[in-house]
Amino acid sequence: MKFSMYNLIQKLFPICRSITGPGIKKSFDIIQKIVPEFKRIKFKSGTKVYDWKIPYEWIIKDAFVLNENNKKIIDFKKNNLHVLNFSIPINKFISKTELENHLYTLPNQPNLIPYVTSYYEKNWGFCLSENSRKKIKGSKFKVKIDSQFKKGFLELIELKLKGKKKKEIFFSSYLCHPSMANNELSGPSLMVKIAKYLLSKKNTKFSYRLVLLPETIGSISYISRYKNDLRKKVFCGYNLSCVGDGKAYSHIYNINENCFSDLVLSSALIGKTNLKRYSFLERGSDERQYCSPGVDLPLSGFCRSKYGEFKEYHTSADNLNLVSEKYLQESFLVFKSIIDSFEDYFIPISTTKCEPNLGKRNLYSTISQKKNYRKSNTLLDILAYSNGQRNVFEISQKLNKPLDVLISSFELLKKEKLIKFKS
Repeated sequence: MKFSMYNLIQKLFPICRSITGPGIKKSFDIIQKIVPEFKRIKFKSGTKVYDWKIPYEWIIKDAFVLNENNKKIIDFKKNNLHVLNFSIPINKFISKTELENHLYTLPNQPNLIPYVTSYYEKNWGFCLSENSRKKIKGSKFKVKIDSQFKKGFLELIELKLKGKKKKEIFFSSYLCHPSMANNELSGPSLMVKIAKYLLSKKNTKFSYRLVLLPETIGSISYISRYKNDLRKKVFCGYNLSCVGDGKAYSHIYNINENCFSDLVLSSALIGKTNLKRYSFLERGSDERQYCSPGVDLPLSGFCRSKYGEFKEYHTSADNLNLVSEKYLQESFLVFKSIIDSFEDYFIPISTTKCEPNLGKRNLYSTISQKKNYRKSNTLLDILAYSNGQRNVFEISQKLNKPLDVLISSFELLKKEKLIKFKS
C-alpha cells in the first residue's frame, strides 16, 4: 500500500503527547512499524544534559472541571489541549477565584483553545476558549487532574544510513506536542516519507542521519551524547517543522548565513512565488540547539508557514483541516530534489570541448536569427559551468534555476552523453 503522510497524521493526531511518557512512546511505536529501521535511543530521568535535566515521565489519564451542578465544563477527554501539559495531579474543590488563576485562554482568538505547557516548574491548569471561560458560572468547582510522574526515560528515534561517503546529510524534527496537525505532526510525517525514499535507494553515495525527538530537551540530549560525531560527519542539515500547509515556503537561515545548507535549500526553492526568508535571529525550533556555540552544525530550518507566523499555531485550530497530502507532497519534493542532486548529479562534468552541436540532437533551433543572438539556453549554460569543479547547487544559483529544472536538463544531456557526474 502506498504510504500517505496525511494518513499518518490522522493516526497520530488523537494521541496526547508530551516530552516524555506514554504518548510519545506510542507515537514512536506507530512510526517504527512503518519504518522499522528507526532505532530507539533513551536518556534516563534525572540525567544532566548541559544546563538541563531529563524530566520524569508524565502520565495523564483524565482531567476535568465540574461545576456546582456536577456538570463537566472542561473535559480533557473531549480535547487533550484542555489540560496544561505536564500538570501535576490535583483533586479538590476550589473557589472561582482560584480556578481563574489556573485557566489559560486567548482573548484575541476567543473561540480557540491554546496549547500551554509547564515542563520545568510544578504547576497545574486548564486551557479553554475565552468565550467558554466567560460562560463559567458559580462559586465552587471540583477540579481533578489524574496525572502522575515516574522515573523512566526521555526517548527519541534515529535512523542512520551508511553511504559510500562518511559525510552525512542530517534531518531532524520533533514529536512532543498533543493534537496539533501542522505544528506537531507534519514534520514527522515528512521525515517518514524521506526515510522511506532513502531506504528505497539502497546503496547511497552519501550517509544520512534522521532523528525524531521531543523539541528542545530532545535535541539538547541528543547533542550531549553525539556532539563530536555530529560535528565530524554532518556537512548539511535541516530542521523540519510546520511543513503541511500551503501558505508559504519558509527558509530559516543558519547562524552563519549562506552556509552550505542555505545554498542547497535556496537552490531547491528558486522560483517559489510564496517564498519567505528568515534570519537566524527569527529562529524558534531545534535549530537553536544545533547551531549553538560549540555545536555549530551547518543546519538550516525549513517550514511552509513558519511556526508562530500562522494564526492557528499552538491552538485547537491547528487541526486536520489545516494540512493536506498535496501540500505535504510539495514539501517532500523540495527534499527529494535535494537528495537526488546529492546522489545522482552532485558534480556535473561536460564531456565535450567547446559547445556541442545541440541542433543535430534536436535540442536547439537550427535557425539562427537576430532575436536568438546570445539568448540564454539552459542546456548550454549548464554545460558551460559543468567543469567538474562546481557542484549542482552552485550552478543552480548561478543560473537561477531550481534543482528540479536542472535535474530534467541533466537527464536530457546524459541521454546524449554530453555530461557525466561525480560525487
